[in-house]
Amino acid sequence: MIKFNLRCDANHTFEVWFSGSSDFEAQKDRGLVSCPVCESVVVEKALMTPSVSTSRKKDASMQLAMNNAQKSAMSELRKAVKSIRENSEDVGERFPEEARKIHYGESKERGIIGQAKPDEVKALIDEGVGIAPLPDLPDEKN
Repeated sequence: MIKFNLRCDANHTFEVWFSGSSDFEAQKDRGLVSCPVCESVVVEKALMTPSVSTSRKKDASMQLAMNNAQKSAMSELRKAVKSIRENSEDVGERFPEEARKIHYGESKERGIIGQAKPDEVKALIDEGVGIAPLPDLPDEKN
């Protein structure tokens, strides 16, 4: 798609998108291109400023895309953490004990959250108990 700046015989300027220059010419010849102000079908291409992509523009565009992706990912992470917290039992400092009971089938399987010391975390992992830290995330900013 290409955007053309057009001007009618009454000197009104406007923009229109076409699939290419030949598409513009074909539609113009059939009287399908008209001025949105005065409806004149006598239109010509106006002088256009080319859109030059500079490295600065690309860098800014890339940064904006990355910022949007990061915001989106953080928002999804916040939703996931909230859902885990809402749908899990907080067992507090009993976490290592409860995690082992669930792992070895001594307690019903369920989602739990709680606290564990670093050496307790290592021991659980060494035993093959599936655990993961739940991040504390900053509040979402507008």
